[in-house]
Amino acid sequence: LGPTYWLPLYALVRGRGSGPPDAEDLTQEFFRRFLERNALARVQPAAGRFRSFLLACLKHFLAHERERARAQRRGGGRAPLPLDAGEAETRDQIEPADLRTPEALYERRWALAVLERTLKELRREHASDRRRRHLEELEGFLPGGRPGLSRAELADRRGVSVGTINVAIHRLRRRFGVLLREQVARTVSSEAEVEEELRHLITVLGS
Repeated sequence: LGPTYWLPLYALVRGRGSGPPDAEDLTQEFFRRFLERNALARVQPAAGRFRSFLLACLKHFLAHERERARAQRRGGGRAPLPLDAGEAETRDQIEPADLRTPEALYERRWALAVLERTLKELRREHASDRRRRHLEELEGFLPGGRPGLSRAELADRRGVSVGTINVAIHRLRRRFGVLLREQVARTVSSEAEVEEELRHLITVLGS
C-alpha cells in the first residue's frame, strides 16, 4: 500500500494547500489510521476501484482533520512509516501544478506509480546479467521509460538489424503490457473494470 500510494496521496494533500511538513504529517497519519483500522479488510470485491476508494477515504480524513485544532501535533510520537517525503516533494516541484487540480495530480501520480511497479516486476524477471543488460538498453521504449539510444544505434551496437531490435522491443512491450494488466487487476473488482482502468491510465498519462 505505502510505496504505491504514498506519492499520489502526498501530492493531493500538497495540492490542497498544505506545506511539505504538514503534508508529510497528514499523509503519515492517514496511512497510520487506515492500517490501524484494517480498512483494507473492509474493501469488498464489489466495491470497485481501489484507487477511487482510497481517494474518497483521504478526502474524508482531510475534512475531519480540518475540524480539529490546527495547532495539534500529529503523529503521537510514534515512529513514522518508512516513506520518502523528500522524493515526493522533489516530484511535486517539477509537476506543472498550476495546470492540475489536486485530484488530477493524484490520478497522474497513481498512473506513474503503477508504471513504476510494473517496471520493477519486469526488472525482477530480468535479474540475470545478460537479461538485465538487454532490458536496460530497451527500457526507453517502454511506457514511462527514459529515452536512450535510438533503434538504429542499438542495432549498430549489437551488430544486428533494426528489424531485430524492433522485434525485441515488441516482445518487451507485450510482456510489459501483461504485467501492467496484472498490476491493475489487483486494484479492481471485475475484468471489465480492468479495461476501464487501463484506458483511464492511458488518458491520465496523455493529458
